[in-house]
Amino acid sequence: MSIEEENAMEAATAAQRERLRALREAQELLQTPEDDSDKTSEDIHDEWLAMFTLNDTPKGLMLDLTTMGLSQRTVAEPKTINATEPLLLDAVRGKEVERPPVWLMRQAGSYQTLCEKHPSFRERSENVDLVVEISLQPWKVFQPDGVILFSDILTPLSGMNIPFDIIKGKGPVIFDPPTTLSDVEKVREFIPEESVPYVGEALTILRKEVNNQAAVLGFVGAPFTLASYVVEGGSSKNFTKIKRLAFAEPKVLHSLLQIFATSMVKYIRYQADHGAQAVQIFDSWATELSPVDFEEFSLPYLKQIVEAVKLTHPDLPLILYASGSGGLLERLPLTGVDVVSLDWTVDMADGRRRLGPNVAIQGNVDPGVLFGSKEFITNRINDTVKKAGKGKHILNLGHGIKVGTPEENVAHFFEVAKGLRY
Repeated sequence: MSIEEENAMEAATAAQRERLRALREAQELLQTPEDDSDKTSEDIHDEWLAMFTLNDTPKGLMLDLTTMGLSQRTVAEPKTINATEPLLLDAVRGKEVERPPVWLMRQAGSYQTLCEKHPSFRERSENVDLVVEISLQPWKVFQPDGVILFSDILTPLSGMNIPFDIIKGKGPVIFDPPTTLSDVEKVREFIPEESVPYVGEALTILRKEVNNQAAVLGFVGAPFTLASYVVEGGSSKNFTKIKRLAFAEPKVLHSLLQIFATSMVKYIRYQADHGAQAVQIFDSWATELSPVDFEEFSLPYLKQIVEAVKLTHPDLPLILYASGSGGLLERLPLTGVDVVSLDWTVDMADGRRRLGPNVAIQGNVDPGVLFGSKEFITNRINDTVKKAGKGKHILNLGHGIKVGTPEENVAHFFEVAKGLRY
């Protein structure tokens, strides 16, 4: 071995040690406590997704991490300006891509070290430095196809005169839920520049750090889902309060929904103006509605948001995620969004057929598949991609990773996905 080769190997080893340290921190992102029965903001919120993918690793910089239970490849941070469009955006826009971009939806992590220093979820999600650090942890290790802002869909509430907190082990708590028209009249329209300047600052930094090698994503909550949290006073199992308001006092609920719709238009535009290259809209609780009620209390406001945003940001991809949406599937493209995300309860081929050719599709491997054998995982990935067809498909799970999922199976998922070619 030449002196030059020995020096190169020493440099690579030092770099690998640093990445190993980063990986140990980021491993906390892969497994978090989960309680589906309570659906708390910290336990099962879909409001923050980490997008994990595998990109090609420069020769000589592969790091075998099987001894940690996770075989993964890491890539050095970008050093030059990248003018090409991220794979995610190309796929959404129907451009020719060699493979579907791969995301891995997962719920907000516990970030053990950060939690010890900053126990409040709101502190972690409302501090620019912490937001950037948490958002970039998976990026620095995995170089994903998407880097999503670390935040919460309820973040705008304080700026709307709706006091709330997110309590560890309990989730969101709304201190004074509105129940009358007089209460709703006290709710202010959201002005992001005044209420959440840290979101804009964080997105700007993320866009610079990611350097167009992945898409920077923002997100917001849909009006009905936000109203559900606010009226219920937090998370709910039965949604009796929001439905009582909808069916007994619809004018009150419509007034609240309109305020949220107008506010989310402003919030999406604000995120796009500060670096977000796509924005995901979460309507987590819309699937608690019957189809006829969805058409009254959710669909019109989603359409209003999409139409208003497209007037000022026509090229901004908008993604709609609503788990358990099989009964509403044909109605989702009516919102005008660019991408509809499916969970695993809908067959991908049926989903593609029911949604039609004009909307991109995301999903939808059952997270439980990752408990199966590697052969089983491979077969399910291939089945999903085959049924989705070529192009306008983003491969990922239909929900977040389940607690206890073997890390080596997660790594296998990505390895198979990255090897796919149309």
